Amino acid sequence: MPKQKTHRGAAKRFRVTASGKIKRYKAYRNHMLGHKTAKQKRGLRSPGFVDETQVKVIRKLIPYM
Repeated sequence: MPKQKTHRGAAKRFRVTASGKIKRYKAYRNHMLGHKTAKQKRGLRSPGFVDETQVKVIRKLIPYM
């Protein structure tokens, strides 16, 4: 059976933690930040985790991480 290829777009967006969770960046942090509150921007700074319903799909995209 041939080797699986890593989806390069997904590899740049997701990281796997030591406990096996998949870490992701949050959306709405790139531009038009002037009207967002400091509390909103502070919340977007911390990474999020991929929802359990999506973990199986992401693991297929990044099989060797």
